[in-house]
Amino acid sequence: MSTVTVSHSEVQELIIHQLTGAGISEEHAGKIADVLIHADLRGVNSHGALRTEHYLKRLAAGGINPEPAISFNASGPVTGVVDGDDGFGHLVADRAMKEAIKMAETNGIGMVTAINSSHCGALSYFVQEAAEHELIGIAMTHTDKIVVPFGGRESFLGTNPIAYGVPAKTEKPFILDMATSNAALGKVLQHKEEGKQIPSGWGVDENGRDVTDPSKVVSLTPFGGPKGYGLSVIVDIFSGLLAGMAFGPHITKMYGDLDKKRKLGHYFCVINPSYFTNKETFLEQMDRMIQELRQVPPAVEGQQVMVPGEIEQKKEEKNLAEGIEIAKTTYEFLKNNDQFVKN
Repeated sequence: MSTVTVSHSEVQELIIHQLTGAGISEEHAGKIADVLIHADLRGVNSHGALRTEHYLKRLAAGGINPEPAISFNASGPVTGVVDGDDGFGHLVADRAMKEAIKMAETNGIGMVTAINSSHCGALSYFVQEAAEHELIGIAMTHTDKIVVPFGGRESFLGTNPIAYGVPAKTEKPFILDMATSNAALGKVLQHKEEGKQIPSGWGVDENGRDVTDPSKVVSLTPFGGPKGYGLSVIVDIFSGLLAGMAFGPHITKMYGDLDKKRKLGHYFCVINPSYFTNKETFLEQMDRMIQELRQVPPAVEGQQVMVPGEIEQKKEEKNLAEGIEIAKTTYEFLKNNDQFVKN
């Protein structure tokens, strides 16, 4: 499948055009597009513009509330709950992170769960927001079942990503955003869209056998065997059970039941370093840690040790200047689709 390279601003405008045409406000469409373009700029196309068509289908079917009354209830000085009113998860997660940041700035810590949400895009967007405030951000979200538990043949857990964002003094923030599966489902779908095989170990068929044809993938596998499996359960506890939402096999499917509200839960935690240590020293030490990690002798001659998130940061710098690479079918859909435009 061929790809095209387009300026990120053009793609962003096309996404906004599609969303507003389907009845989403300019403000909300702008935020959703911001989150999607953030992923494409970082080379995580599985969570970028590619998702727009699915969102529009779910919106048209009634699975997303186009005009949510998103609300926040502070349950304590450092805790609270955001009710997303079944709106776009990008909007819900953004509100939850902003509320957590406010509490952390005032009281040192902010912990917020989000309820009645939907797919929120790349978590790196939200933890980076905390890091830009010189705060530490943590984010988790559960997803519908697609990952087999370690030792199992049938899926039970979602890809259940977790992300951390940590500020530094002069270096760019440390950003770790990862699925607890070997690969996110979006990456499998991206390979299918582009007509590519997937690496061994990403997915299994209905009999639990490893496959490299993305069209044959029935379930994904946890990374690191029992370790990734354990982390996946933790994510479901924090973003599902702690939020009072469903877990594992009880979560509404993303690519099925488009007319049903997904009722997803998310978890956000923001930590203010100045409540634990001298903030300037902390930021300087983060710089030192990042720089010393890069100085570790590489295992392969001519390469360099990188910190988590650095590859994506370099891609973002390149893509801001040269444009983002997306599937041609995605670009053509964004330019030419009028299926979901409201009269």
